[in-house]
Amino acid sequence: MDFSPLKEAVAAKSYEKIADICDELMLQVTAQGIIAYQQSWPYAIHLLGHIYVNDINSARFLWKLIPSSVKQNQLEVAAAWKIGQQLWLRDYAGVYEAIRGFHWSPEAQGLVNSLSEMYTDRMFQLLVSAYSTISVSDAAVFIGMNEEDAANYAAQQGWLVDSASGMLIVKKQQMAKEQKLDQMKLQRLTEYVFHLEH
Repeated sequence: MDFSPLKEAVAAKSYEKIADICDELMLQVTAQGIIAYQQSWPYAIHLLGHIYVNDINSARFLWKLIPSSVKQNQLEVAAAWKIGQQLWLRDYAGVYEAIRGFHWSPEAQGLVNSLSEMYTDRMFQLLVSAYSTISVSDAAVFIGMNEEDAANYAAQQGWLVDSASGMLIVKKQQMAKEQKLDQMKLQRLTEYVFHLEH
């Protein structure tokens, strides 16, 4: 089995390509009827690839296909699935615990680190869109940090930290200014559409 496309994607940190590469390789070996691949397949990387692109349904389907012997004997596979489970349950703190709770192989470590950073960014943007104020402790849970680090991280993003109340005041991102439509542009557009219709 030639895993060079997968190795190249991991080496290039093209983590968004991993799930598709693994899916394609798996289809190839399945079509050839190769059964022996099941024990040597990079299931952990494959699962993490689906989790990385936030395709939890495909990760769940892959988990069901993995032989029981692999699930029991390859701890990294179970650890990767633990991240997927926590995402499925929307257990924000659990996602970070699953990421940090396993000593990942060198092949998976970069992917897991990137996944963690991306997830933190995603959760932070969720906080920006959903809150005007939030407690430091709640923000810490969402972004997987202790309270001090969460307050510092938020401050670096321009949020205000009210130490007395333990609250963060969210800095909303500037909305794009609405462009006013020039009357001349509107007239030309109307004439153009009229010309197209007749």
